[in-house]
Amino acid sequence: MYDPTVFENLKVAFENQLYDLDTIEGEITMLGRSDVMDFAILSRKLAIRFELVEHQAVTAEIILEASLTDLADELLENPGKNPSCSLTLRFHKRVQDVAEQCQRIDEALNEIWENEAEIAQTLHFTYGEAASSYLDVIEVRFKKINEDNMREIPDFLQSVLIALGVLNGI
Repeated sequence: MYDPTVFENLKVAFENQLYDLDTIEGEITMLGRSDVMDFAILSRKLAIRFELVEHQAVTAEIILEASLTDLADELLENPGKNPSCSLTLRFHKRVQDVAEQCQRIDEALNEIWENEAEIAQTLHFTYGEAASSYLDVIEVRFKKINEDNMREIPDFLQSVLIALGVLNGI
């Protein structure tokens, strides 16, 4: 009998919770969904992008990934290996005062996730245009997750909604 991979099970759990927040709870608006099997490197990637219904200035994207090594360890049942997936959260926000806003963003996200995630901010602007604002791409990388973390998904998503609200206010 076919046994779904850790990636497949987590993918379905995230999709179900996010679509409930969109269609039933009405808290978010889904903006995009990508489910990719990369045959060049034999990896899987799910990316779901959304925003708060009441605040559209900041978007969030949840990215779940499984590498060839992750999938092979699971499918081959390699001893001593714990099948898991990478989880990244990406926010897109426009900033004007880079030094002040980026510091506040870093502090706010570290407070929400209690310094348990790696946070990186990358600023973008279009060359040739007056840079009155920058696009801040904020990546929050977490430790690898597996099916043992399924019960944590609703709380994690509530933290994402809180982060969206906080980022909209910065």
